[in-house]
Amino acid sequence: MFSRVTCLFLHFYLFYVFFFSSYALAGIRQYTANADESIWELEKTTRLSCRLNHTIPAYGEAQFNSYASKSKPMSFTIDMLIKPNDYDVAAVKSIPPMWKPGIPSKELANLKLLKQFDGELDSKTTWLMLTELEKGFTPTFYYQDWNNQNDKILVGLLSVNFKKVYLEFLKCRDRMLAYSFEDIAFTVMNYESNTGELTKASKKRLDKIGEYLKNDPSIESVLISAYTDSYGGRYLNETWSKKRAKAIKAYMTDLGVEALRVKVEGFGEKRHISSNRTILGRDKNRRVVIQIAKPN
Repeated sequence: MFSRVTCLFLHFYLFYVFFFSSYALAGIRQYTANADESIWELEKTTRLSCRLNHTIPAYGEAQFNSYASKSKPMSFTIDMLIKPNDYDVAAVKSIPPMWKPGIPSKELANLKLLKQFDGELDSKTTWLMLTELEKGFTPTFYYQDWNNQNDKILVGLLSVNFKKVYLEFLKCRDRMLAYSFEDIAFTVMNYESNTGELTKASKKRLDKIGEYLKNDPSIESVLISAYTDSYGGRYLNETWSKKRAKAIKAYMTDLGVEALRVKVEGFGEKRHISSNRTILGRDKNRRVVIQIAKPN
């Protein structure tokens, strides 16, 4: 004789089976991995980005992304094998697992479907989906099929095998740099008076640039322009500025940046940005400007 708990489980199991099988009868095509083929994998594990992927058989791939910056924002992309050929909106819901009977599905968000583009969601909704997966729920997308007006599409992200890889994803995200390319692409640093030494604050900025360069092989070019104040002879100042620029170039090439991609310029006391009559003005003029470019 079945216990009450067993009966409730069977009741919900049958409901779950009939719930999804009824979609086929209603002209709904379902794309969800089976439990034995639910694959979650960590694709990118650099200090600049992390990506958690989930394969959806015969449909495409779900991608959870995070990128280096102060806030380390999240994003979600559903990479479709067949891109939308029209504009539409997909409902995003969270479907409870079979072992949690009595819990209704939840509305999470709406996903804008743009013509010939993959679907994307913002950071807030991405975190919401991840927490639902962590609880064992199935984030699911519903939308009208753009190639068959008689059908609707159901796409589910199965939580089987999710937790272990998700933990590795969170560790990867924690190791990412707390600044982005935009934060170091244009940097002005200053020197101490009568020395070739950078100020303490400038040394910290240079270390940040160096850490970024070590992790980004796609850097296209680096322009280093050094300047001095007007104390001392012009020739000596120009020589000092070139020497300082070359020293920073050597620092960058030691990190792996190709020497041919690093250009140096020494302008000496040309192009002042402040008056040389004050200590503060001269401090501003003793500077090096670093401009870093990447392919568009």
